[in-house]
Amino acid sequence: MRIGVAGITGRLGRLCAEEVRARNLTLSGGTSRTENAAENIFFAMGRLAACSDVIIDVSHHTLIPEHARDLIRHKCAWVIGTTGMDAAEEAVITDAAKHIPVLRAANFSPGLNLLLDIARQLSAALPAGDYDVDVTDIHHRQKIDAPSGTAKAVGAAIAAGRGVKLEDVARYDPSGPRQTGQIGFAELRAGQIVGEHSVIFTSGDEQITISHRAFDRRVFARGAVNAALWLHNQSAGLFNIADIYK
Repeated sequence: MRIGVAGITGRLGRLCAEEVRARNLTLSGGTSRTENAAENIFFAMGRLAACSDVIIDVSHHTLIPEHARDLIRHKCAWVIGTTGMDAAEEAVITDAAKHIPVLRAANFSPGLNLLLDIARQLSAALPAGDYDVDVTDIHHRQKIDAPSGTAKAVGAAIAAGRGVKLEDVARYDPSGPRQTGQIGFAELRAGQIVGEHSVIFTSGDEQITISHRAFDRRVFARGAVNAALWLHNQSAGLFNIADIYK
C-alpha cells in the first residue's frame, strides 16, 4: 500500500509523513508548492497519484477540483482533511465519490468524533426552546478560518440532532438579541494552541458542557493514516470518520 500526502511540507502534512514511515508503510511522496524530485515531492497531483494507492490531502481547498480530476484518472483513494470548501468544491467531492473511495473529515481525532455523536444526542434530547447551545473554538494564532472546519462540523452535528440545517440557525455575530433555536459560535486565536472545542447547552436552570482538547497534532496524523488504511479496502463512495468505527 502506497500512501501519498498532499501538502506534505505543511505542519500536519509533515506529521502524516512521519506517521506513515513510523508504521513501516510506503510513503510514495507528496505535493508542495516547491518540487523536490529526490524525495518524490511534486507540484502536480497527477504525478503523485500515479505512484500512490491512497492520498491524504491536507493541502488547500482551492486545489480540490484539480486533485479530484487526477485522483479519478489514476483510480486513487482520497482522504480529505482540508476544510473551508465552497459549494462548488463540495459538489466536486460528491461527484468524485461516484468514481473513487473518498473519506472526508474536519478532524481526524477519535475523541473529537465521539464528541460529535454526544453533541448530536444531547441536541436531540434537549428542547431548543429551553436550551441555548454554543460552540467555542480555540486555535493557534496562525489559524485562518473562523469558525474552524471542526467547529462547523460540531455545529452541523447539533443541527442534525435538532432536525434543522446549520446555515438556517447559525449565529456567528454575537451582537443583538438572541433568537430561540440559534446555534452560537465563539472563536479565540492565540499562541500555539493546537485545538480546543466545547459545546455548551444553557437553560434558565442549568448548564451542560462537553469539551475536547488536543495536546499534540500527531493525534490528527494518526487518525488520517488510520483513515487511509481503512479506505484502501473500500469501493467508490463518500465516507466519514464515523464509518471507520462502525
